[in-house]
Amino acid sequence: MDSEDDMMDANDVESVDDDFYSGDMEDDYYSDGVYYDNDDDDVNDDDDGPDYDFMAEAVDDPDDLSFRSQLLIFCMCFLFQQSYTVLKEEDIRQRQEDDITRVSTVLSISRVAASILLRHYNCESVNCVWKITMATCACCAVELLLSWCSNEIQHCRSISKVHDAWFSDEDAVRISVGLLDKQVVQFSNARELTCGICFESFPRNKIISASCGHPFCNTCWSGYISTTINDGPGCLMLRCPDPSCRAAVGQDMINLLAPDEDKEKYSRYLLRSYVEGNRKTKWCPAPGCEYAVDFAAGSGSFDVSCLCSHSFCWNCVEEAHRPVDCGTVEKWILKNSAESENMNWILANSKPCPKCKRPIEKNQGCRHMTCTPPCKFEFCWLCLGAWSDHGERTGGFYACNRYEAAKQEGAYDESERRREMAKNSLERYTHYYERWASNQLSRQKALADLHQMQTVHLEKLSDVHCTPESQLKFITEAWLQIVECRRVLKWTYAYGFYLPEHEHGKRQFFEYLQGEAESGLERLHQCAEKELQQFLAADGPSKEFDEFRTKLAGLTSVTKNYFENLVRALENGLADVTHAACSKTSSSKNASVSKGKGGKGKGGKMGGSSKNGDD
Repeated sequence: MDSEDDMMDANDVESVDDDFYSGDMEDDYYSDGVYYDNDDDDVNDDDDGPDYDFMAEAVDDPDDLSFRSQLLIFCMCFLFQQSYTVLKEEDIRQRQEDDITRVSTVLSISRVAASILLRHYNCESVNCVWKITMATCACCAVELLLSWCSNEIQHCRSISKVHDAWFSDEDAVRISVGLLDKQVVQFSNARELTCGICFESFPRNKIISASCGHPFCNTCWSGYISTTINDGPGCLMLRCPDPSCRAAVGQDMINLLAPDEDKEKYSRYLLRSYVEGNRKTKWCPAPGCEYAVDFAAGSGSFDVSCLCSHSFCWNCVEEAHRPVDCGTVEKWILKNSAESENMNWILANSKPCPKCKRPIEKNQGCRHMTCTPPCKFEFCWLCLGAWSDHGERTGGFYACNRYEAAKQEGAYDESERRREMAKNSLERYTHYYERWASNQLSRQKALADLHQMQTVHLEKLSDVHCTPESQLKFITEAWLQIVECRRVLKWTYAYGFYLPEHEHGKRQFFEYLQGEAESGLERLHQCAEKELQQFLAADGPSKEFDEFRTKLAGLTSVTKNYFENLVRALENGLADVTHAACSKTSSSKNASVSKGKGGKGKGGKMGGSSKNGDD
């Protein structure tokens, strides 16, 4: 694939529609700031969505094979048409207000009470469509879809836990949430009331009560609310100050009694609770980012990209790591930060002093070791024996044959074996970690170069070579491909570290694909980084720029193909190796059988010939 012909042929390769790399990245963003991932460019403007009419036609005979086949097709279309939405603060707030309005309307309660109910039930709705899309495989989704279709193929309605619980037992919900429908404390027509906290008497217009009726003065209420808000998000479940009362305190009292600073804090807690209490929505983990991602299951990948340009895995909230699964990423990150690696290094590179047992590293010099004060014990690095015992009988001061003889005889103690194993394990881990970290640094540098290219160099190239910036898009695409490939390549080293050693066929296939992809990426990166410099430094248009355009676009396409193959193979668990091995075994067995049959037939023929001769 190093030739120019290969690079040109790669431009004609069609990408798989549902592949991670297919589609134009810039076309996925719309002016409203909300991200929608949809690769279907052939849909008519008049089409409101998928055509499900075939389900109504086939439902009369649900056992019919064609019906199930069509249903499977529908289910797969349903699973993969979904994606994710990036939400700004105003989008989140609008959704929260819409939910509050819906609950308030259906239950005929105030918006404050509806807000308290939603927080109590974590703002979560039980949606059967969500259950279908959360199915781990197409077969499970089909079964769920069949059960859904059994009730006259009606569209599922989102029935919230709030509605369900409220209509089941309204009184029980009111008590548990703290929405009392009548006051617990009744007062006479006295002009003054006593505050339940400071125990001072105040006119009735200076006393405020929650739905329970317990009287507290404005000052005590303000202090109680401010203290609770400053304690953290627990203020969202604020209750009456009376220890025996469970009456809820709503946002109306917060707005009435709290200072502006505390109101702002409460509003932020309220907003964050809507996201954190919804299992389909998560905050972007990038530092300083205030966007959230609403994920619709079934999009085929958990990798999402926020408007802040940070890409992460929605499932584990680590950085995007396709094609490696979340479990492998968790183990790898834990290993990188675990103290066990420090112990492995100590075991592999040091030995304990025979006297004080402190670990000592031998980084240079002879085998004569002297422990640090106050121990100062002198010993041999090889056999750990006292240096005073080393002389002519041990082969000389600098050639201790005691250790070598013991090693040859197999008298290799357990600690030495452990040290050797730790050293091998550390060397293997270091091999993969260094390459993982190197690609991470290369990706960060590529991101910085991409930013500089978009903000500075493209305009300069456009002026120097008299070319519109729209025709320089191939340079940006190359850098975007480099950034993405560095990310994928980085995580393939974590994948390789946990690939079982005994699966030699898979390991060889993996290393071949990884090597091809890495080689292609290095050629692309060098072309985009080094060869572009001469055109940036040029004083005027150059004929070689068109050749550079063709070369860079070709390398981008070839590298994309390499990484598509790598990603596809790893996501399939390197199944091609297993299939190839099975096919090879089957072919060998067939060949053996054919050979046996052929030999037997030949023998029979020879026997017949001999018999005829005897006759």
